[in-house]
Amino acid sequence: MKSVYIQIGGRVHGVGFRYFAQVKASELGISGWVCNTSEEKVEIEAEGEPENLELFMDWMKIGPARAIIRTYLISEITPHRNFTNFIIR
Repeated sequence: MKSVYIQIGGRVHGVGFRYFAQVKASELGISGWVCNTSEEKVEIEAEGEPENLELFMDWMKIGPARAIIRTYLISEITPHRNFTNFIIR
């Protein structure tokens, strides 16, 4: 199990980014959460099998069709293992 914190900036609000993240997480068996920040960014905490998490992170670098990714920061964090699904906050 691996866990990451991702912060994405650019045109990420109002483009369906959180829903996009939730759908991709569900497809890949990733648990955690996604939320918008007041700084016009999206924050994600995601946990899953390393190979699935890598695929998820690749999708987050692209985002939904109307998104424009300008910044992408990722940090590996200690897995919590208490997530049961992937939610939009």
